[in-house]
Amino acid sequence: MIGVALFAAPFVTYRANRIVAGEPRMLLQALPTMFAIGVMVLALGIALIAAFVRKPAARLAAATMGLSVIFPVVGLSAGFVTPADNTFARVSPALGFWLLALAFGLLVADSLTRLRFGPWARLAALAIAAAAVALLLLSGAWHNLSLLKEYTTRAESFWREAEQHVLLALGSLAAATAIGLPLGILCHRVQALKGATLQVLNIVQTIPSIALFGMLMVPLGYVAATVPLAAAMGIRGIGAAPAFVALFLYSLLPVVANTVVGLDQVPAPVVDAARGMGMSRRQRLMQVKLPLAFPIILTGIRIVLVQNLGLATVAALIGGGGFGTFIFQGVGQTAMDLVLLGAIPTVALAFAAAVILDAVIDLTKRTGP
Repeated sequence: MIGVALFAAPFVTYRANRIVAGEPRMLLQALPTMFAIGVMVLALGIALIAAFVRKPAARLAAATMGLSVIFPVVGLSAGFVTPADNTFARVSPALGFWLLALAFGLLVADSLTRLRFGPWARLAALAIAAAAVALLLLSGAWHNLSLLKEYTTRAESFWREAEQHVLLALGSLAAATAIGLPLGILCHRVQALKGATLQVLNIVQTIPSIALFGMLMVPLGYVAATVPLAAAMGIRGIGAAPAFVALFLYSLLPVVANTVVGLDQVPAPVVDAARGMGMSRRQRLMQVKLPLAFPIILTGIRIVLVQNLGLATVAALIGGGGFGTFIFQGVGQTAMDLVLLGAIPTVALAFAAAVILDAVIDLTKRTGP
């Protein structure tokens, strides 16, 4: 992969303006000669370390060094290939850059897995990575890249859509938790209800997101037309309302199922001991069962949050906003940088949410009730 990235794939793509087709630039064309040779030597050295060195710490250090070099270097490349005083040219990372980033990223992930970092160490690593990205953006190293130029012209709408995206994901998660947790407890207590409830939620989960959004547009549109208060609250056939309801429905199954599984897996001797101590049914639930089931319930919440952060992009198709707005605009305009402006923050949010909640789950397992 590294060999292809260095010698067979373009490092950046140059376009005279936003509309015309791009021209590939190989690594030796995209950077000053000494910089290009330095990147090649470094990348080949990291490839040798990955192939012959088995110490995870050394592999992690090498991969981290590679990432810390190629990300600023691609910004340098944008300034190098763009003619002076040209404000119309666009330079984008190309296949060679993405292959190098993927190779080094996979090496980092493999090294971290082998090192078996604890939850606090993983959170610290995430914080360091976030600080590095922030420093890269604030330093202006990527100022000449097309991605940052797209952001500059849309900065206000970017943060507005970011807020909408997060509100859709977190709001639907909060609603699903508020409804799904009691429903899961009820299914745990009433076994006859469990099968039917989970079956219905499984059926909802199989409906494609676009289809579910479309199915909700008609009833919500009718509610908005017949109930003035609903319309005043922003409930309409298009927009955020059907997107919120769809994400809520998708979120119910993981929350309810994990609540049921967590409560069912509480050891019977523990429950019997609590009963023998004179605890009431409510006390056994609140003080014994739920604390023991909490890591499994939290796993369901983690699944929902990561899922919703991704699915919220589809909300843009029905006017719900979010990062999907840039993705679908970019697809319609054949503007890959605009697609990335919506896709990269979505992936970053989902990744950060997964790391944080995984760490919280590990901490709850270690501390126990």
